[in-house]
Amino acid sequence: MATEIELLTEIRDLLQIMAEPQIAERDRRLRDSLRTAVGRSANGQKAVSLMDGSRKQADIVKLAGISKGQLSPLVQKLTEMKLIANGDGKPRLVIRIPGNFFENGVKE
Repeated sequence: MATEIELLTEIRDLLQIMAEPQIAERDRRLRDSLRTAVGRSANGQKAVSLMDGSRKQADIVKLAGISKGQLSPLVQKLTEMKLIANGDGKPRLVIRIPGNFFENGVKE
């Protein structure tokens, strides 16, 4: 069972890589809004990349090196823009972004 799950996870990851150009085109407006909202703050960018729904805001503060005073308004802003779902205090991006999304500020 474990090997089947690992295989399916690997297949999913490969499909996501192959589909990235189509996903980027579909989510272009939302991705542009996300870049604008986060800006050039390295800590903010790292915090957003950690918003996968598995961590509470306090955990994101520790891992991203961002202050609570910076994260709370960012989460509120992203929630208002409908870019994250914030169920149970665990923010989760509603769109997928690649690992290098914020590098060099390059737009797709």
